This record gives sequence, structure tokens and C-alpha cells, in this order.
Amino acid sequence: MPLLASAQKNVRKNVREGNSQYEKERYSEADVAYRKALEENPNSPEANVNLANTMYKQNKFKEAAEQYQAAFRSVNNPEHAFSAWHNLGNSFMQLKDYAKSVGAYKQALKINPSDNETRYNLALAQALLKNQQNQNKNKDKNKDKDKDKKDKEKQKKEQKEKDKQNKDQQNKDQQNKDKQDQQKQQQQNPNQMSKENAKQMLDAFMQDEKGTQDRVKQMQLKQRQQRKTSKEW
Repeated sequence: MPLLASAQKNVRKNVREGNSQYEKERYSEADVAYRKALEENPNSPEANVNLANTMYKQNKFKEAAEQYQAAFRSVNNPEHAFSAWHNLGNSFMQLKDYAKSVGAYKQALKINPSDNETRYNLALAQALLKNQQNQNKNKDKNKDKDKDKKDKEKQKKEQKEKDKQNKDQQNKDQQNKDKQDQQKQQQQNPNQMSKENAKQMLDAFMQDEKGTQDRVKQMQLKQRQQRKTSKEW
């Protein structure tokens, strides 16, 4: 349905106001004017593209990219289409989305293949994309190396712990075996005395022997004294 003359007039008025504010670098005021134009006619190509340009100037790169893409629905002029694709590429460059930036510049060059600025921007975006891909590959390699290193350290730690457990178990098994052998030997030779018992018995025997020798010496001494006394009488 064609716009009413008054609506068309308001659209043109607001677009002119937006362009005037844009040239004065009053981007907030320009933003307001373009939005008023779009309220009257959401399909205004100039208002859509220029609103996106205003967002870009305010460093709202994500919003600008979304607005440029929305503008394609209403753009039917090659000049507006070229501007939208070129500036969309710039927005993606600022967002470091170089793959999308390359695609946008290529679309712009399809409309105007001789534009040197777009060709330069495309070459720059391609170089940055290649560098970004190489950095991502290096990051992936480093991640793999770090993962391998951590896995080896983990395996080494687990093996060390396993060796320790095996050694502890071997010592425990040997102790149990020694204990069992000792018990088995005692069961087979119940009358065989232990070294400690034998030593105690030997010490007791030596003590008794010493006591016997002392008693003999005392008896001999007493007999000599008795003979001596008898002789004096």
C-alpha cells in the first residue's frame, strides 16, 4: 500500500535531519532522526543504511552489523547495497569476525569490483583471517601438548603409587610368611626351646655352678681351720 504523502514527507524530513546531524558528528541525534523516519516507513533504504552507519560511528559494531543485515530487505538501489555490504564488512572487522568480513567485502565487490578501498579491506581481512586460523591451530597444538604432558604425569604418578602399593604388599606378604614359617616350625618341634629360653637356662646353670663352687670353698676352708685347731691342742 503506497505511503500517504504526509508520511513520505515526514520520512524525507527525518532522513534529512539525520543526515545533517550525522555530518556534524552528532551521532546520537542522527540516530533519533533515522529511527523517526523508520517509524513512518520501516522499509526506507536510506534510513536503514544510515541508521546502521550511525551505530558504527558510535562503536556499536554488533548492533551495526545486525542493522546492515536488516537493511538488505529494503535496499533496492545498487549504491545503497554496496554501501551496506562494505560497511557490514567493516563491522565484522571490528568484531574480529574475519571470515564474515571477507564474505561481506566479496559481496560488495560483486556490485562494484573497481572500488579500491573495498579491495584493500578484503585483502587485509583475508590476511587477518589466515593469521587467526594459524593462531588457533597453534593453540590447539599447545592444548594437545599440555594434555599429553598432564596425561604422562598422571600415568607416572599412578604407576609410582601402584609400585609403592605392590612393595608394601610384598613386605606384608613376606612378614606373614615369616610368621607362618615360625609357627609351623614351633608346631613341628614343640620340645625345641627358643634361643631366649636356652640362654635363660644357661644363665641359671652358671649361677648354680658358681653357688656350688662357693659352698665347696667354704667347706674346705672350714676343714683346714678345724685341723689347725686340733694340732695346736
